[in-house]
Amino acid sequence: MTDRVDLHVRRWLPVLPDLDPDVEGAVTRMQFLTRHLRAVKDQALADLDLQEKEFGTLHALAGRGGRAAPSELAADLGMAPASITARVDGLLRRDFVRRIPSAVDRRRVDVELTDAGRAAWLRAMDVVGGEEHRLLGALEPDERRLLSDLLRRVVLVADGPAG
Repeated sequence: MTDRVDLHVRRWLPVLPDLDPDVEGAVTRMQFLTRHLRAVKDQALADLDLQEKEFGTLHALAGRGGRAAPSELAADLGMAPASITARVDGLLRRDFVRRIPSAVDRRRVDVELTDAGRAAWLRAMDVVGGEEHRLLGALEPDERRLLSDLLRRVVLVADGPAG
């Protein structure tokens, strides 16, 4: 079975004789799948009238059980703590979150997902997750596990020191 990447590799092998077709094939396929999943996510967010930054903030909140301090959200999103206020304010206007007193520090205010916020996040997750399952449904469960394990090894190298 031949895919578009096989054609790409065949085109480049005569130009770059030292090209490793397995490396080129794997990297090009990962790039294609990343672009494909990004396009599906972007379309889902547009269809659901959600901005990427809104979805990201809802996702970070959901990942913390639906409630977090703004500083925790900022850390999760790789943002300056002062920058999270505008995001939270926008989500407040859409009734996706509410501010509530912290359970651990009376001086602090936490951010909590509302039912509407959780529903919006779940609708987007259903679309994106559905496409991920559709794509990886081409593999048997043991093949998916093997793929995940192999990619973990590659990610560990990427996370390590260069060189």
